[in-house]
Amino acid sequence: MRIVLQRVASAGVDVVDERTGEPDPSFDPQSIGPGYVLLVGVGDDDGDAQVAWLAHRIANLRVFEDGDGRMNRSILEVGGEVLSISQFTLFGDVRKGNRPSFVAAGRPKHARRVWLAFNEALRARGLTVREGRFGAHMRVSLTNDGPVTITIDTAAIGR
Repeated sequence: MRIVLQRVASAGVDVVDERTGEPDPSFDPQSIGPGYVLLVGVGDDDGDAQVAWLAHRIANLRVFEDGDGRMNRSILEVGGEVLSISQFTLFGDVRKGNRPSFVAAGRPKHARRVWLAFNEALRARGLTVREGRFGAHMRVSLTNDGPVTITIDTAAIGR
């Protein structure tokens, strides 16, 4: 799995109706206050081990300031929220040609299952998690805080 984590003051997501370009009325826009926007990419080899490791790591990552202004508090300690956005383009390969290849991205059925399991694993750790819609055209807005942006790739830590 690949995640881009952004510490935010606030964020929101809306789904776009592909026919009209307007907000999709069947999707209730989601928003959060201080916390994380997580852009989440899933590969075909990702599963329960990656979900568990990432949920633990993200819930306990200390990137919020303490009283001394040091990044020493977790999202759990500050009562932050999560906005989770599925994003297969994190697996885009741009080494050849001018059009990215997405062959390393997980098949949609598998990726959706893993992404939803990841969101549930975060909830099980006590986090409030809002979601975009898997596979949809979305508009994500955020106010980056810091800015603090961290990339996490489970392939880099082994399987």
